[in-house]
Parts: sequence; C-alpha cells; structure tokens
Amino acid sequence: MKKGFKLIMAGLLATSLLSACGNNKASEGAAAGTVKIEFFQNKSEAKASFDKLIAKFNEANPNIKVSQVNPPDAETVLKTRVAKKDIPDVVGLGATDTFSTLAKSGLFEDFSQDPLIANIQPAYLDMLKRMTGLTEINGIPFSTNANGVIYNKAIFKELNLTIPKTWDEFIAVAQKVKDSGKNAFYLTLKDAWTTLPAFNALESNVVGLDFFKERAQGTVTFKDTYREVAEKQLKLLDYAQKDMYGKGYNDGNTAFAKGESAMYLQGVWAIPEIQKANPDIDLGVFPFPGTNDPAKNKLVSGVDTLLTVAKSSKHKEEAKKFVDFLLQPDNVKQYISEQKSFSAVTGVTQDDASVADLKESLESGNLVDFADHYIPAAMKVETIFQDFMQKKDINAYLTKLDTEWDKVANRK
Repeated sequence: MKKGFKLIMAGLLATSLLSACGNNKASEGAAAGTVKIEFFQNKSEAKASFDKLIAKFNEANPNIKVSQVNPPDAETVLKTRVAKKDIPDVVGLGATDTFSTLAKSGLFEDFSQDPLIANIQPAYLDMLKRMTGLTEINGIPFSTNANGVIYNKAIFKELNLTIPKTWDEFIAVAQKVKDSGKNAFYLTLKDAWTTLPAFNALESNVVGLDFFKERAQGTVTFKDTYREVAEKQLKLLDYAQKDMYGKGYNDGNTAFAKGESAMYLQGVWAIPEIQKANPDIDLGVFPFPGTNDPAKNKLVSGVDTLLTVAKSSKHKEEAKKFVDFLLQPDNVKQYISEQKSFSAVTGVTQDDASVADLKESLESGNLVDFADHYIPAAMKVETIFQDFMQKKDINAYLTKLDTEWDKVANRK
C-alpha cells in the first residue's frame, strides 16, 4: 500500500513538474510575444499628445506595448537613471546640454546612416552636430519650437499698435501700452526658467552663439561681453505687472488669457495652455527684436523634442519601430497641431493662425538656436537670472556668470 502510494505520488509529482515547466514556457512565450518599450520624455505639456499617439501605436502593434514615463524634473531623473545604468528604451528630450553630455558618453544609437533621418530637415540635424561636437547623429529631431513674443491682437488693435521690428520700436510699443494703463508684459519670475525666453532672444541676437565656444576657450568673458544683454533684461521689468516675483508660469498663462497684459515673453508651447484658459482669445507671435538692426533679429527656434534609442535597449528593433511611427507625417502633424509647435520632418507644416507671423522667419531660415542649450545645466543659469532680476546688480550678475561657468568647467 505504501509502495503504491509512493508510486502514485511520484507520478503526480512528475505530472506537476511537467505542467509547471509547460506553464513557465507558456508564460515566457507570452512575455516574449509582447515586448514592453519604455518611452521617457521631458515635456509635461506634451504628455496627453504622446498618450494619444502611443495608444494608436499599441493598437496597430499588439505585440509591442509602449508606456510613457514623464516625471517632474525629467532631465535630473534621467541623469540619475543613467548613473544606475537604467536607461529607457526610447528617450524624448530637448536638444539641451543634458542631451549633449549624454550623447558624448556614447549612450545612444548612431543614426548617421539610418533611414530614419532621411526626411529630417538638414538644418536641425546640423544644430545637433554643432551642439554635441560629434560627427555622429545620436538623436532624431522630431518637433521644433519658437521663442518669441506672444501678443494679444485685440489690445494691439485697440491701441493702434504695430508689430515692432527693432528693439527701440519694441520698447516704444511697451511704453504706449504702459501709458494706456495696461501691463505691456506679464512676467512670471517666481518660476526661474521663465527668465529664459527673453534671455535666449537677447543673447542669440545681441551677442551670438559663437560666444560659448570662445568662452570655453577662455578668450572672452560674460563681464566683457554681456552688459547690453543685462541692461535689456532689466529694461523689460519696467513694463510688467507689480507682482512679477510672486507669479509663476501657470499664473502667467491664465493672466495673459484674461487680457491682463498686451504681450507675454514666452515660447509657442504656452499657446495651448493660454487657449485652454480662454478659447476665444485672438493671439499671435512675433520674433523678439533684440537689436536695432532688423536683419540681425532672428527668430529663436531649435529642436524642442528629439527622439533617440538607448544602446543598452534589449528591444532596439521595436524601439526604432516606435520612433519610425512617431516620425510618420500624419503623426507629426497631429502632434504639432496640438502643441502649436513645428515639424522637423520635411513637408509637414504648422498651419495654425496663431503662429502665422513666424512663417516668414521659418521659411526664409532666418533662425537661431536657443542660447541656453549651450550653457552647462550644472550652472542652473535660470536661477542666476532670477536672482539678477530681483537684485538688479549688473556687475555682480556678470561676475556670477563667469564664476559659475569656470566652476563647472573646472569639474570636467
């Protein structure tokens, strides 16, 4: 009886082990049948737009599941993950110093010979090469944006104002608005990063991007070169609302939407948020005229989101398939229409009336990249700008820029 029982138990155990083995294989097969891809991107305002595209991709590709990760302070989170060797499969990032640093570290795929870049506007590919200093192309420009002056057309019409082409005209327009009892600008200095749009236009047009290469070589300094930029940064404060230091980006979007200022020194990325607060607002955007030479006043435009794939990804084929999907003209069009941005893919145009005033600059190529993209992220330059706006000490400000630049350079 005991022997029979042992035989029965042995049989049951063998069956159980075979069954478990089979289940494990089935489980592994199911896992292998659905490849999970992590898409990490840094734009909070674009999360909903990417969610729609991801849902569309997942439906068309049942064997691939893309999930989006969009944390606050995304660049810092990404650098932390890189340090832990936990790099997302697909990364969406601005063409910033963070991207440049990571690209130089050899973390991303080289797309130089990849068919994925065949329809990308060469000017934006060149921007990436210039920024990284590499011959490789480690990211694919997806969307671009513009940094300018958003204006309320109704207020301009009411005060009989025309779009300024020079700095003096710009300040004259601001003065007319102020004389009417309205705010010319709505500044949101509680959020340090909102100091960047005005700086980008002033630096890129007054000084020029070659400054950063020369500064790295030690042939120029901020103190000797940036005084005009600093003076103009301060001049803007004369035409803003009184509580500019207590208001942040979201406050500014809502306030401008309600007509609390004639102009708003922001990028086109703010337009969807403004229109949410007031769908009926009639607004436009013009290039920030940083100098008194109209020919020098280029539109600040650069790669807002590039797409890249981690070399360490275990699913490169599927990751690239997702990138290829995003780069398809109809998907790019959907994204830029929702985000009021522009396409890095040739043949895909932004037709929204709110950005029509930028069309001439974009079509003529009268463009310049974002200056802050060339400044080491470790400098936290936006907080230096914010502090300067409060203390208004130009000499201390320029000295601080030189000191912080050298600190970062010495750590490399």
